[in-house]
Amino acid sequence: MFLTISTTGSPERPATDLGYLLHKHPGKAQSFSTSHGTAHVFYPEATADRCTAALLLEVDPVALVRRGQGKGRGGAPDAALAQYVNDRPYAASSLLAVALSGVFRSALAGQCTARPELPEQARPLRVEIPVLPARGGTELVHRLFGPLGWDLVRAEPLALDERFPEWGDSRYVRLVLEGEMKLADALRQLYVLLPVLDDSKHYWISPDEVDKLLRAGEGWLAAHPENGLISSRYLARHKGLTRDALDRLELVRLAESDGSEVEELDNAVDEDRDTEERPVPLAVLRREAILAALRGAGARRVLDLGCGQGQLVQALLKEPAYTEIVGVDVSMRALHLAAKRLRLERMGERQSSRVRLVQGSLAYTDKRLAGYDAAVLSEVIEHLDLPRLPALEYAVFGSARPRTVLVTTPNVEYNVRWETLPAGHVRHGDHRFEWTREEFRAWAHDVAARHGYGVEFVPVGDDDPEVGPPTQMGVFTRADTDTDTDTAATDTTATRADTPKEGEAA
Repeated sequence: MFLTISTTGSPERPATDLGYLLHKHPGKAQSFSTSHGTAHVFYPEATADRCTAALLLEVDPVALVRRGQGKGRGGAPDAALAQYVNDRPYAASSLLAVALSGVFRSALAGQCTARPELPEQARPLRVEIPVLPARGGTELVHRLFGPLGWDLVRAEPLALDERFPEWGDSRYVRLVLEGEMKLADALRQLYVLLPVLDDSKHYWISPDEVDKLLRAGEGWLAAHPENGLISSRYLARHKGLTRDALDRLELVRLAESDGSEVEELDNAVDEDRDTEERPVPLAVLRREAILAALRGAGARRVLDLGCGQGQLVQALLKEPAYTEIVGVDVSMRALHLAAKRLRLERMGERQSSRVRLVQGSLAYTDKRLAGYDAAVLSEVIEHLDLPRLPALEYAVFGSARPRTVLVTTPNVEYNVRWETLPAGHVRHGDHRFEWTREEFRAWAHDVAARHGYGVEFVPVGDDDPEVGPPTQMGVFTRADTDTDTDTAATDTTATRADTPKEGEAA
């Protein structure tokens, strides 16, 4: 298996910086033992103008069999002949992906001790893989690499036999990628997508593969239009692991967006309006409406579900009435940013005792969320695919069952009032839907009826007489508000034939 990475440079920014990034000296040829053979790293060219690093993986077919090739999910066939005679010593696959992660571990992590500024610099890259299995053909190669920012994605089909052109093309391609990109981003994409294109893995797929996928896919996989296909193939079509990965990716998208683009759009629209004073941004009005509803409900212990970078948690902390505030998000990156926003490390003991940031998926029931006065889902539901919405509904209204639930979501009817928003477009690229007032009310009444809540609706922002407010909020109040917390918790955790068990997808 063979792969090359090339870059160009200048005397001020020499191409040989590639050696620092890969932690491999351009003047040396180095070899590394792997569980299935030997990996060699060398530089066919290394000048200030152009530098190329090559990774050659010599696969030992006998080692493949001894290591259990073909016994795990996604492995190659375990027929006696197929174990020794197959394409793995020649065509890029998960073997090469594992070699990449082992030989270039620091580069994948974006670390460079000698020159710490280099990993954050995008540079012109050319990646070439002479033989790459592509189950799905050249069209799939373009679907996978096209959305990732490469200027050139070229997949040249390889003939089954050049002597017999009438036999047609094989399932292999020669892949060339060119573009301005950080090296770590390029390596992480290859680490995930090589086995995806091969649609096979040489080792057993365990639950920790989901964490590996999300780590390597940080910053690009959540927003990728083919993340469902990528997750399924990377996880060897294991349905449970794939569902877990997709649930977590759904909420990662929400955390990464954090409503910032919506808030920018809100601000831009406000600035464009012809008023004497700059109006309060819609994002601020939304938080004020939420805080007013929480005060009206007499809430003291509050959940911010899908807290993102912690804007609402920060606002809640400013009011002493809230004795316990819990921000929940699936993204550790978002929680880290929230902690920085809140300055948790510098916060006094009394104040820090009021707040917790918790990682969790809203697609699963979670005992930690039970027994609270109120829960807030601020601009969350529209980021989920509609088939996944029932899982969130049950996790919040059926399992956690706070006395009050606040749900805000855009009112699509109001979009016509925004000149900066093209017709037919949603307010944020990650929105899977935006509801009319009637659609939101129908959903809210249905959820309330099924889970024992009443619901009222509050406009957020200017309530236009024709198209309504820009944001709509549902205030759900549990009908059994006099029931004590312990009893309510017991009722919600009772096992039913049609109810998911704790920790299972709803």
